[in-house]
Amino acid sequence: MRNDYVYILTNKPYGTLYIGMTSDMPERLTQHRNGTASTFTKKYGLTRLVYCEVHDLVTTAIARESSLKRWKRDWKITLIEKANPTWKELDNTLV
Repeated sequence: MRNDYVYILTNKPYGTLYIGMTSDMPERLTQHRNGTASTFTKKYGLTRLVYCEVHDLVTTAIARESSLKRWKRDWKITLIEKANPTWKELDNTLV
């Protein structure tokens, strides 16, 4: 069974936020940390995984990513803090 992930990266607590979607979270996180995943994440040093959701259907994950990208910044911060109050960097083996 395939899982798809919607995730949020940052460079520091309350820093710049990046929302993405992938079917291979460990590989995608490695790409972000190596600076090969996205020009935006490389430019702002967004390598810290602070939020992640697992979805059974790719269509659901795509819809959720799109929805989160339209959210106000304050809403995104609240979402992160409900799941990860200290903005601890999540290990990709947890997802």
